[in-house]
Amino acid sequence: MKKLLITDDKFNINLKLYFFLKYLIKAQLTGNQSFKILEICTLNPTNFRDKLQQYALEEIKDKSKKQGFILEIIDKVNEEVDSELFAFSLRLFMMKDLLLAEAKTKHMINISTLGTLDPLSLEYDNLTLYKPYSTRVQGALLVLESFNALEQNAVNFMSKDAEDFIKDLSALVNTLKTKNVESNQIFMLIFNESMNQSITSDSGLNYEDRITQVLSSIGISDKDITKKHDTIDSSTEYDFFFTLNSKTYGISAKKTLRERYKQFIKTAYMGKLDVMIEITLGTDLTKEKVEAIRAHDVFLFVANEIYDKHNYLQNALGVYPSRELTKETLVAMIVP
Repeated sequence: MKKLLITDDKFNINLKLYFFLKYLIKAQLTGNQSFKILEICTLNPTNFRDKLQQYALEEIKDKSKKQGFILEIIDKVNEEVDSELFAFSLRLFMMKDLLLAEAKTKHMINISTLGTLDPLSLEYDNLTLYKPYSTRVQGALLVLESFNALEQNAVNFMSKDAEDFIKDLSALVNTLKTKNVESNQIFMLIFNESMNQSITSDSGLNYEDRITQVLSSIGISDKDITKKHDTIDSSTEYDFFFTLNSKTYGISAKKTLRERYKQFIKTAYMGKLDVMIEITLGTDLTKEKVEAIRAHDVFLFVANEIYDKHNYLQNALGVYPSRELTKETLVAMIVP
């Protein structure tokens, strides 16, 4: 195998591209400012450095961070290739927000889909689990496809101005590629950083929150629900404890039961609750686990998809799909 080698020339020119992109983002340019600077670069190819400095000093608030970042950029434009690289980075900077907005559409579609699903279903769980990653993956794929199109000069836009802009960008991509500029990779670094900053913690509702949402929807107010340990077996904690028609209910909520269900069974021996319930996705359930749980009069709710897939769940008394988590089902659990 050939040893990996990155020459200093290749490293330095890609580092300079990253620097330009990073400082353009730090400067937080408005759309008008971006277009003005692009205009200066386009109309003044031989002395754009002086023109840009004049613009920064005269048109941008004196001693502001924005002005400082632009002046820092100007200081690093020392060679002819730097001028070309900066003009390129400015176009990439302007394209970044378009791709970021496009990447977020996948995330927005997923959010709208959630409203049609049972919050305790496996499909809902998968969507909320993947939500914080969907924009990142969509963004990465969009960047890859965009640069493939740019390198092939494959542009097809409704707007003539947009098409001209992309054609110029495409020409720069291919020109700079001959000078060892890996624009796709460097832009992806910047794009990922922008996505991480723009996407707030968006992992979706956790499992307990979703159960609270369902209980609230069937008429059990979250104000009436507490989280408490069993009064006799303090090793067991009820994620949801409430009273319904003067009967006490304790619910354990875990996406996967593993061996924790045995603790709930132990508590069932000595506890004084009227109803004990396990709510789980059911992905790790076995027939033996279900039989052990039901042998101690602990009721079980599982995700619809898992319930509908297994006959042993459908045939077991006291085992329900999550869609049947209703007040009527809860009341029916009390033996007259």
